[in-house]
Amino acid sequence: MHRNWAGNLTYAAGDLVRPTSLEQLAEALTGTGRVRALGSRHSFNDVADTDGVHVQVDALDDGRPAVDVLDADGAQTGVVSVNAGLRHGEVSRALHATGRGLANLASLPHISVAGAVATATHGSGDRNQSLASAVVGLELMTPSGELRRLTRAEHPDVFPGAVVSLGALGVVTRLELATVPTYSVRQDVAADLPWDTFLESFDELTSAAYSVSAFTSWDEPAVRHVWFKQVVGLDGGAPPELPGLRWSAVPVHPLPGVDPSACTEQLGVPGPWHERLSHFRLEHTPSAGDELQSEYLLPRRNVAAAVEAMRRLGPRVAPLLATSEIRTIAPDDLWLSPFDEPSVGLHFTWLPREAEVRAVLPAMEEALLPLGARPHWGKVCDVDGPELAALFPRFDDFRKLALTFDPDGRLHGGLVGRLLS
Repeated sequence: MHRNWAGNLTYAAGDLVRPTSLEQLAEALTGTGRVRALGSRHSFNDVADTDGVHVQVDALDDGRPAVDVLDADGAQTGVVSVNAGLRHGEVSRALHATGRGLANLASLPHISVAGAVATATHGSGDRNQSLASAVVGLELMTPSGELRRLTRAEHPDVFPGAVVSLGALGVVTRLELATVPTYSVRQDVAADLPWDTFLESFDELTSAAYSVSAFTSWDEPAVRHVWFKQVVGLDGGAPPELPGLRWSAVPVHPLPGVDPSACTEQLGVPGPWHERLSHFRLEHTPSAGDELQSEYLLPRRNVAAAVEAMRRLGPRVAPLLATSEIRTIAPDDLWLSPFDEPSVGLHFTWLPREAEVRAVLPAMEEALLPLGARPHWGKVCDVDGPELAALFPRFDDFRKLALTFDPDGRLHGGLVGRLLS
């Protein structure tokens, strides 16, 4: 019996295997029972669960470098092929050493690349898409043991359905990611921004830096902190020049009163992209079992109504919260991505009081779903099964695609089983 990272879920799987070769992976997949891939276990619901066998590919060796910068005719293409089981922080360090970088990162660098992609996990930034949008090709093994490679260029009709796949098409073994030249970022934090100013200047605020995140507990008279991450040159840049911002003179943590030593460097000190875009340092191992998470992604045009709704719920929500984060995300064309137009994410890091958290989620969803909100695939929510699938216009197309890769439903289980059954 094994559990997820937060400890709120004991998986139903009877076994966990970590194949070291493609042959061993094929052996695990071609049995008779159900099987599903398992990443870094940072999902807070049963999206990765199965009553059969879990497969982790973090030890898989297919004969290629784990991080393989691809060349064509001796010239760097900007595409890197990575072992799907690697963590984003590990990929980032290896990429930076070659002079390349990813366009964005999630707040936590400890999550596996394949898991983040499969669930449309994201960072922040008006022009930054989800982490899945960097994928230009992927390799996966189906339940029949067939190894398949899909690319955006060669399979344009199905590729947008195969990237954010919830693990329902097969076990992803490698991902091909678009990269950019490495770059430097500085991070500055503004404190106690009045809510009226935040909403009236929302577009100006979120466009003032490459990545912007706001933190609140929803019952406070002001937005507690706004984190600005700017791409800078050799001069090191300067904080955004916006009225009403009061800059913090000391480092802060997303959770009020917590030691910020685990956070990436602030106070405007420039550093490599992979040491600033995430909120937390890779060398800091997050404590397990201290939190739950929910997130709702909604059209950016409805941000004011969503914020007002959450502030009305503040007295009920705040006692259960460690912190909450507001981020912006650019649109993409992936079928199961919630970002089909410019979007805002309302992220909730809860105290580990699951019964009380689940009791307040229906009121939150009653307020947010009519505004176009959709839950993050890997986090705690109340909407489930067919009702959740109906929030995604291309879900029927995805169901048909999943049937072609897994006609016997051997990759079903947990949330995926309820969605596809």
